[in-house]
Amino acid sequence: MNDPLLSRHSRDSHAAALAAATSEVGRYLDDRATPRSAATPDELAHRTSAVDLDRPLGDLTSALEEVRAIYLDHAVGYHHPRYLAHLNCPVAIPALAAETLTASVNTAVETWDQGTSACLIEQRLIEWVADLIGFDSPTGTAPDGVFTTGGSASNLQALFTARENRLGRAGDRCSRLPRLRIVTGEHAHLSVVKAARLLGLAPDAVIALPGDGDRMDPVTLERTLASLAESGTEVAAVVAVAGTTDHGAIDPLRAIGEVCSRHDVWLHVDAAYGGGLLVSPTHRVLLDGIGAADSVTVDFHKTFFLPVAASALLLRDGAGFRHSAVHADYLNPADDPGHAGGATAVKPTGGGPAVDKSLQTTRRFDALKLWMTLRVLGADGIGRLLDASIDSALRIANCIEQDPELELVRRPQLSTVLFRPHPRVDVPPEPCSRDAAGSGPCPTGAELADRLVRPVRDALFAEGHSLVAATVVDGRPCLKLTVLDPNLTDVDVGLVLADVRAAAGRLAAGLRSTTTEVFT
Repeated sequence: MNDPLLSRHSRDSHAAALAAATSEVGRYLDDRATPRSAATPDELAHRTSAVDLDRPLGDLTSALEEVRAIYLDHAVGYHHPRYLAHLNCPVAIPALAAETLTASVNTAVETWDQGTSACLIEQRLIEWVADLIGFDSPTGTAPDGVFTTGGSASNLQALFTARENRLGRAGDRCSRLPRLRIVTGEHAHLSVVKAARLLGLAPDAVIALPGDGDRMDPVTLERTLASLAESGTEVAAVVAVAGTTDHGAIDPLRAIGEVCSRHDVWLHVDAAYGGGLLVSPTHRVLLDGIGAADSVTVDFHKTFFLPVAASALLLRDGAGFRHSAVHADYLNPADDPGHAGGATAVKPTGGGPAVDKSLQTTRRFDALKLWMTLRVLGADGIGRLLDASIDSALRIANCIEQDPELELVRRPQLSTVLFRPHPRVDVPPEPCSRDAAGSGPCPTGAELADRLVRPVRDALFAEGHSLVAATVVDGRPCLKLTVLDPNLTDVDVGLVLADVRAAAGRLAAGLRSTTTEVFT
């Protein structure tokens, strides 16, 4: 390319590049008959390592052809109706338009002099989300928030803020830090444990409470907080979940909030998955009580149907962001909080530069994806997409309940369906003296179902026709469908479940032979 940098002189090259990329996306959509190609990880690794990065191709057409061969032809299609594995959603077209604008203009959302209009748009969206949450803010305080790269980053900053809030009370920080604890339910996201490690807490700082089914039990929480207080142990935060990653369960937020209020403990609600319920016309009630939280995580790249990454951390009292602020003369001097015209500048509700609230310095203008989608579809329009996904999950659960070769493990609360295969295959005739490990009694029906879960998931992944996930519920493995496609049809679901039954039948048939290696 004669002029590879975007400017008014390279507009034609820019337009041609975007058109070529759009054409590749169209081909990707048209040619993808399955959610994944059948290429093995080893095959893809070989193709990638064979590229000589020190020898440029010299033109965009050749580069796109190479990317097609090593990436696009094998990229997992989250938009495909038989992709039901993880928390990945098909994306809203207005958000893709926003991504083009964001990447082309390349605004850094740090300070007012780097991106005034972008900062204002982000702040307006933060205020909008805070209003949806309905924080029970004390008199003299105002909610605030910041966009982040994802739920893990939002949770980390929330727990950092909670830690600083707790350590800011009377007492020596250094002696109290090892005694700080974070209390969660047993299905909290792994980022809570990671955050505790990064925050310098003790190895056993995260206390995971056994739940009432898949949800945190407020009675157990009450007893635990009382016991910890009696022992002199301080609790930095309680983490409740609005949509567990594995099960899609929503903790009883109102009851948990009341417990935390009685014990004067910070409540963080991880609504990375379930945050889309804030705009749901029919299921908003599932978030009843979320306004009592001190902090909330929302991932817009899940149930708001935006491309990754777009998340936000909201604080009930925005003053808590002072713990994240570090001033530098070259960026955000302490004596010029507006940094956009000095003392006479009009400051938005959020106050000073966005970098004062963020753990990052340079940040993408990810808020524009939400702005564009909201302005085109409206809040109810986004919410109806999630409602349709939840309805699909309920229909799938009903189908599984009526299928003699499948076992429903949990009724969906959000859009996650948990089940196991029970193929119609005779177990080895008696007497049987070998199990999957080569010794012991024959497997029972439940043991057979458990042993089939991972092999079925792996077989489907290798074939690429239908993609599902696997997890563990009550100590037993099960398959998982995560439904985030509002256009999913009963025909699509039927194909996925048929693939599950077929794979389970093939694998279970191995029990008829003298070896059971497939289950080891």
